[in-house]
Amino acid sequence: MGLPFDIAYVFTFIPKLASTLLLTLGIVAGSLGSGLLFGLIAALPRLYRIPVLEQIAVAYASFFRGTPILIQLFLIYYGLPELLKMVHIDITRLPVLVFVILTYGLHTGAFVSETIRGAILAVDRGQVEAAYALGMTGPQAFLRVAAPQALAIAVPVLANQTLALLKETSLAFTLGVMELSGKAQSLARITQHFLEAYLALALIYLAVAFVLEKLLLALERRLLRHERPEETAGRFRLLKGLTLRRPASEMRGGAPS
Repeated sequence: MGLPFDIAYVFTFIPKLASTLLLTLGIVAGSLGSGLLFGLIAALPRLYRIPVLEQIAVAYASFFRGTPILIQLFLIYYGLPELLKMVHIDITRLPVLVFVILTYGLHTGAFVSETIRGAILAVDRGQVEAAYALGMTGPQAFLRVAAPQALAIAVPVLANQTLALLKETSLAFTLGVMELSGKAQSLARITQHFLEAYLALALIYLAVAFVLEKLLLALERRLLRHERPEETAGRFRLLKGLTLRRPASEMRGGAPS
């Protein structure tokens, strides 16, 4: 069970754990960036009802939303190199951090794809039609009219996903990455002060989550500064409804042209 509790170790461990904070934030940033890309790629075929690609996007989202992140880490780290060896591609020498960020990016992208799709469907269809009436092409209407409004609508959900991602990175140590959780486990084993190590770890996660929450809230307010409160609340309720529907019925409302 370890040595008796000593509060002094908590304050000793905090700066030692903080030395790995940049690595943890780097994993979060890399995973969120790749997740946004994967999410957008997966959302578009479902929005535009592209045959085959739509089914692939649904399967991708279902797999990464329906399986534990720990299993996904093992499958990507151990399984992907074996699959690529079949086509004579060797990635076994890549840093383990690449596999970690790839896994978290794919995992995040599955949830982001639902958020993006729901946010775009929540944009007033009349504004897109007005863009077409002004002579905009489909891509122009999407980038200039639908996408900025969808981003503002999606920020609250993306903020929650970012905070969830921060906490999920604690599993990266299972592949040997010495991030916050891995460092805490190492300190606990060396000193036999397990409670102090994990209490210090919890305090750091709490502080980082608090700062991220405030920054994301400021971004949300800035993006929604021209929206009326009742419009914002209505769109957010619509977004929640769209992202929580079952895949078979999600797209019956239609997609942007």
